[in-house]
Amino acid sequence: MAHATGISETGTGADADAALTRLAEEHVDHRFKGLPPDAEGLTVAELAGQRRNLFTGGFTTPVLALSAERLEHNLALMETYSARHGLAFAPHGKTSMAPQLFHRQLEHGAWGITLALPHQVRVARAFGVQRVFLANELLDPAALRWTAAQLDADPDFRFVCYVDSVRGVQLMDAALTDAGATRPLDVVVELAAGEGARTGVRTEAECAAVADAVAATGTLRLAGVAGYEGEVPDADPERVRAWLRRLVALAGEFDAAGRFAGLDEIVLSAGGSAWFDAVAEVFAEVPALSAPVLKLLRSGAYVSHDDGHYRELTPFNRVPEEGALEPAFRLWTQVVSRPSPEQGFANAGKRDAAYDLHLPFAQVVRPADGGPERPAEGIEVTALSDQHAWLRTGPGAELAVGDWIGLGLSHPCTSFDKWQLIPVTEADGTVVDYIRTFF
Repeated sequence: MAHATGISETGTGADADAALTRLAEEHVDHRFKGLPPDAEGLTVAELAGQRRNLFTGGFTTPVLALSAERLEHNLALMETYSARHGLAFAPHGKTSMAPQLFHRQLEHGAWGITLALPHQVRVARAFGVQRVFLANELLDPAALRWTAAQLDADPDFRFVCYVDSVRGVQLMDAALTDAGATRPLDVVVELAAGEGARTGVRTEAECAAVADAVAATGTLRLAGVAGYEGEVPDADPERVRAWLRRLVALAGEFDAAGRFAGLDEIVLSAGGSAWFDAVAEVFAEVPALSAPVLKLLRSGAYVSHDDGHYRELTPFNRVPEEGALEPAFRLWTQVVSRPSPEQGFANAGKRDAAYDLHLPFAQVVRPADGGPERPAEGIEVTALSDQHAWLRTGPGAELAVGDWIGLGLSHPCTSFDKWQLIPVTEADGTVVDYIRTFF
């Protein structure tokens, strides 16, 4: 696979390629659930080269699979969408924490990768990601010392993070001063999505005070403003657009006050996976400022999409002419008990399936006798135990002990973190790659 150039820790693509190669050289063993027991000792590359079939190649249930075709479709669709709307794109990598997917996203035109925690940034840097937007405050002295060292050692590394309080600015300044940082760290003032929302500054006057605190340091540089519209209370299109216009206005006010003097570009960032159509609409209204505006969209769940939360909320449902994302995950589990005609149990539970927003959805059944795959009609997942899915079966539902059930999942953010090595499958079940995650 070709990798984007100019994105490694040393400023070339060589180290990034080497790090990805090391993933392929990792040996398959007991750490990776669902993989064939007889593959023990093979490297990931060797196993991928065998192109085993997910259903006949010795994989054990439960096993999570990522569709190769749907993954590529989703990557290409968001690349096209961002370009069409004049947006830079820094997908939220905490959704997958998969360096192979980071690089696929960069190859599809992403500006960089958004992350949330220092550990995640270290993973991204270990695999050569050269631009990071940290959608969080960064106050830990050890993490700031490491970040300062990264910036000082690599002039091509771009790092931006939130600030939302004068106290936070003071703590950052003290830690960076103590670390002997020589290159200012770029920060954006985070505007809260409203009273009772998550992090962020609540009022424009307080935003100005935070910006003044940044200007008073020698270790930080104010690079723009940002926030997360997904936290708008009682969110609907009108409320989300209203908050986004506040964010745009704040950028204009800061610029008029000379707060962005000397910048080559002004960062304006928002965008989760539920309202990025509103972000595109409002960011198109941004007036000319004293420097070009980097309109940075951060949606991340698109890469695998899902069969629940985001399938219901995706902006592509509201604007269908833009295209449609496709759910790329399917969790395969086996029926291990059928104690009554109305009840069954499969061997996938909370340790295997995303369940923080919706339970999994029974989609298809592959009969144990090798018969043709059929829709999971009359079969519903009603609960998850640690290692079991509770199934309710209606009249006429066909389900036998030993059958495999394909489950659709909700909220991909809690799917990737349950699986360290995920088979990537073609439509016929051929496994063509394995995605390594780091949570």
